[in-house]
Amino acid sequence: MSKTFLELTQLGMRYPTAKGEFVALQNVNFTIKQGEFISLIGHSGCGKSTVLDLIAGLQIPTDGGVIVGKREVSGPGPDRAVVFQNHALLPWLSVYQNVELAFKQVNQGGSKQALRSGVMHYLDLVQMSHAADKRPDEISGGMKQRVGIARALAMKPKVLLMDEPFGALDALTRAHLQDALMAIQAELKNTVIMITHDVDEAVLLSDRIVMMTNGPAATIGEVVDVELAKPRNRIELANDDTYQLLRQQVLRFLYEKQRKVAPITSAENQKVA
Repeated sequence: MSKTFLELTQLGMRYPTAKGEFVALQNVNFTIKQGEFISLIGHSGCGKSTVLDLIAGLQIPTDGGVIVGKREVSGPGPDRAVVFQNHALLPWLSVYQNVELAFKQVNQGGSKQALRSGVMHYLDLVQMSHAADKRPDEISGGMKQRVGIARALAMKPKVLLMDEPFGALDALTRAHLQDALMAIQAELKNTVIMITHDVDEAVLLSDRIVMMTNGPAATIGEVVDVELAKPRNRIELANDDTYQLLRQQVLRFLYEKQRKVAPITSAENQKVA
């Protein structure tokens, strides 16, 4: 790990509503080193996606700010790429063309040979070079997500932002992509910030796990250092005492926060119904 690369300082987000100001996020302070893998975890409505949007520059904070590589974030940029739960591939383009579109954003003026070599490099990273000529509707959901990751990586981002990238996949496909992501991050050594609801996924992949308190006015509740040697093997970790303790620590935090959520009253229940 190197020096601090990304800083969240007094980060907050407030929205005007008909009933007054709604505070979604407040007083988020956190620093991330270059090459770290950070997971954000918490209950729905705890501000995870808001934090990711603010780092990506998709929203501008009402309080505090985000600094990436000594520059304040004021909007989207090629130094930050986002992988969403929905792959968001362009359906009329082939797998190759989807990645090519992103690659061209940061590689202007190169030869056709250099272009193809670069695009195929990122498809190779996610083991999708065999499907380069297929369109999104001709490949599986897991394959589409691999292409989405390749497209993000093709922009050579300093920070890879992932919003529950494996949430819609079956357990086996999710496991394969988790392993692929670990291998890619070990090779590229880029900074990764990932939202997840999966405790096992967070412990398996992360260097640190940031646990968010419930909203409104959500903030960082606890940060867990995942002191497990890399590379990690999910089979070996299943019987690892440290892994189990880390898993229990995260589950305990989430359970305690869940208990603090106000129960739905009978009147509110009738409205929901």
